[in-house]
Amino acid sequence: MKLVRKDLEKDNAGQVTLIPEEPEDMWHTYNLLQVGDSLRASTIRKVQTESATGSVGSNRIRTTLTLCVEAIDFDSQACQLRVKGTNIQENEYVKMGAYHTIELEPNRQFTLAKKQWDSVVLERIEQACDPAWSADVAAVVMQEGLAHVCLVTPSMTLTRAKVEVNIPRKRKGNCSQHDRALERFYEQVVQAIQRHINFEVVKCVLVASPGFVREQFCDYMFQQAVKTDNKLLLENRSKFLQVHSSSGHKYALKEALCDPAVTSRLSDTKAAGEVKALDDFYKMLQHEPDRAFYGLKHVEKANEALAIDTLLISDELFRHQDVATRARYVKLVDSVRENMGTVRIFSSLHVSGEQLGQLTGVAAILRFPVAELSDQEDESSSEED
Repeated sequence: MKLVRKDLEKDNAGQVTLIPEEPEDMWHTYNLLQVGDSLRASTIRKVQTESATGSVGSNRIRTTLTLCVEAIDFDSQACQLRVKGTNIQENEYVKMGAYHTIELEPNRQFTLAKKQWDSVVLERIEQACDPAWSADVAAVVMQEGLAHVCLVTPSMTLTRAKVEVNIPRKRKGNCSQHDRALERFYEQVVQAIQRHINFEVVKCVLVASPGFVREQFCDYMFQQAVKTDNKLLLENRSKFLQVHSSSGHKYALKEALCDPAVTSRLSDTKAAGEVKALDDFYKMLQHEPDRAFYGLKHVEKANEALAIDTLLISDELFRHQDVATRARYVKLVDSVRENMGTVRIFSSLHVSGEQLGQLTGVAAILRFPVAELSDQEDESSSEED
């Protein structure tokens, strides 16, 4: 993302002009936009024209509109963002108050104005405009007959390809059908890797599977690469890292990212940090439940006691339609930072963010046990019984 201009007043009202440069930036833009903001961007509008003879025709005209945002629609797989709203600035082609949908695209400038830019939104702009945040990872999660080729960006896990091949069982004295199907499966996975992984950007490719599938696959892939003199794979051989996972399904990627060998290799990527924080939270919940809280009310109480060491919060909560609710989450984040706590904002499009979403989207690891809260919870649950 490129920051063209930033005009903020003392009360944090104002506007920023940005140019999204990559598909990832569309996700950042989606998180910056809120209902009630005003968005100015170039768009195409179908306009009816009447000639001197009275015949009516219609032309598609490119014009710049300013909309008051009413609805935001984001397609995570195509990384497309559509913003619907009413026109709030005079325009020769579009009446005031008329509805229009602007489709935001990479490399096309837009200006976003808000009555209040909060700390979470401003931090997202900083992250989006910092190239160090886009240290990308690719992953192939597989089992016999099933593989998912994923890209793990700082903000989301994108499934780029799913390979499914029916593999017959080995028969006594005749394994040829099984072996042929397995070879066909491996070949399709290799093709998916070459098609969807950009080795200039990706610094590590995780190959995760149960059993020996990953070893057999990597042996096959590099043997074929030597035979066919595939320079792309041979030159990037050092980027492939084999790790264990329980299956070939997308959710098993979290286990692969938890592997200590992976964590050390990806120590500077946001995804690995999120996974480790969530893992620490679950361990704490298991061994010291008085130091691991989730749910907004409990986490706020822990914050009042200045007990929060690490706050885990989903970016989905900052897209809440109710301004007061959203402000409550922003206040919690600011307060934890003021009290020298660490805040990790999880992406709801990451596997780790999905898991945090199942825990209400907000959780905290505490510096010290806060037993009273657990006691209050027990009392209230016993009253309900």
